[in-house]
Amino acid sequence: MHAVILAAGRGTRMGPLTESTPKPMLPVADAPLVEHVADAAVEAGADELVVTVGYGADRIRRHFGESHRGVPVRYAVQESQRGTADALAAAADHLDDEFAVLNGDSLYRGADLRRLFESPPRIGAFRVDDPTQYGVLTVDGDAVTAVREKPSDPATDLVNAGAYSFPAETVDMLDVPESERGERELTDVLARVMAREELGYAVLAEWMDVGRPWELLEANERRLPGGGSDGRDDGGSAGRDDDGSERRDDGGSAGREDGDTAGSDATVRGDVHANATIRGDVVVEAGATVGPGVVVEGPALLRSGCSVGPNAYVRGATLVGEGAHVGHAVEIKNSVLMADATVGHLSYVGDSVLGPSVNLGAGTNVANLRHDGEPVDATVKGERVSTGRRKFGAVLGPRVKTGIQTGINAGVTLSADAHTEPGEIVRRDR
Repeated sequence: MHAVILAAGRGTRMGPLTESTPKPMLPVADAPLVEHVADAAVEAGADELVVTVGYGADRIRRHFGESHRGVPVRYAVQESQRGTADALAAAADHLDDEFAVLNGDSLYRGADLRRLFESPPRIGAFRVDDPTQYGVLTVDGDAVTAVREKPSDPATDLVNAGAYSFPAETVDMLDVPESERGERELTDVLARVMAREELGYAVLAEWMDVGRPWELLEANERRLPGGGSDGRDDGGSAGRDDDGSERRDDGGSAGREDGDTAGSDATVRGDVHANATIRGDVVVEAGATVGPGVVVEGPALLRSGCSVGPNAYVRGATLVGEGAHVGHAVEIKNSVLMADATVGHLSYVGDSVLGPSVNLGAGTNVANLRHDGEPVDATVKGERVSTGRRKFGAVLGPRVKTGIQTGINAGVTLSADAHTEPGEIVRRDR
């Protein structure tokens, strides 16, 4: 079965993080978000991947090339972002048999998708506690009879997970009219399919829509080695070790065996100083450097070319991206540092996302907790919304620079290229 991965959108809800990076290419553990989707599709038995591209198309093409894990990859260009049905229509020329459709910004499991791929048409469903914010399935036995968007009285707790399998003739049903949002919607295609034949559903064990910055944090909490909690406090649980290598139990690198790797489940290929301490599920990639006095408590992934320390503390579910630098006496907790971000010295960053090439001046501290104990609010497309997280720090866009002794309040977003003055307290978005 061919699998179409919808990856053409910019991802405006991610704010400044997508000013230079298309949302499907945002980092989740050791791979871009869209690669996790491709992995699940291949594991489910897809024999070809068709990736719809638009914003940042060249970057996605360069990443995958002509194949992924031995499966051919082809590309379809969505010239303008006019909805999910329009994105699928862009790929129609590549489809001559049964096919699946997956969102390029969601997390799936291959085992779930195998059941979805069986006997199309089927829709992927996921059970949630509050379905009123989703497209909700109405079902009759094993059949879906309707999909209602954000109903106040949901018929079930099953929501649309943005995963579908379709018969070949569905390509003739894609020319649907624009919705009230001015987009051509896949849900309207589903209505046409249901009018012709029974639409089944497959309940997914795992699904996550990664649309907003705190959801990128949660995606990393799930996919980091040994990670996977709800992210509401200091770190994570479950997930998978995607490194694929044999774990080392001696904790050292480059032949060193005298570093402290207490209770170690670490995979260490980089240069870890003998006086560093590595605990728990930690991956140190080749080319990464961990200096003296550093403590890393997993789940954590230190990517190639990054450096940590001396005397730094990394804990919680943390990704230190390629070429990133965590300097002297810095504490990083439950955060994502994208490529080439720098937190030089004497700083604290908690529950935050730092975009590419961010540079924090000495003594910069990011708050991540409201004193009233309520969930932290953040801005999405100009509106303040609850993150649902008791702890959430800041979102710093590409190339943000802070002056020394800057303080940044919980829930603040700094746009690309924003600067702060030395000693400044930043309480509002900039």
